[in-house]
Amino acid sequence: MKKYIALLRGINIGGRNKILMKDLKDLFIDLGYQNVITYIQSGNVIFESDVTTSTIDLSIAIKKGIQKAFDLDIPTLVITKNELTHAANNNPFYTSEIDITKLHVTFLKQKPNTTLVSEINSKTYKTDDIFEIKEKFVFLHCEKKYSQSKYSNAFFEKQLHVDATTRNWRTVSKLLELVNEAT
Repeated sequence: MKKYIALLRGINIGGRNKILMKDLKDLFIDLGYQNVITYIQSGNVIFESDVTTSTIDLSIAIKKGIQKAFDLDIPTLVITKNELTHAANNNPFYTSEIDITKLHVTFLKQKPNTTLVSEINSKTYKTDDIFEIKEKFVFLHCEKKYSQSKYSNAFFEKQLHVDATTRNWRTVSKLLELVNEAT
């Protein structure tokens, strides 16, 4: 069995796209996944599967399941346990002294085109926030709140032509803890 993390974007925010975590967990079980664990109301699901398919195919299957069960079109991104571990261990802005509330990771559905990465890296933006793109991850250091940052999901999706969703560092750390504890 391989461990995965599904990252749903835009559920249970401001009363929109409401899905109870119990119902979401039941859906994952109905889709044939095992050892399903949800974390907080914003759509983080740890699960196991013995199906040999890509994370993109898993994302599509889960998105279709959500659409059918809840009549909601929810952007869904699936990463492996190894990818989450890699992201957590390779944040260039993380130090033991850093204020972790300033750290975020934008997860990309797939590795972006290297030309597009070069283009975004060569531009200058009027902001104190900084980012670094590594493989399928964008590591962010936001001086203020993430919600005030120019570097939103929409920004990276537009610049890199790839679906994205962002989690704060506390959530990334907790998901890693949970995925490592899961049997």
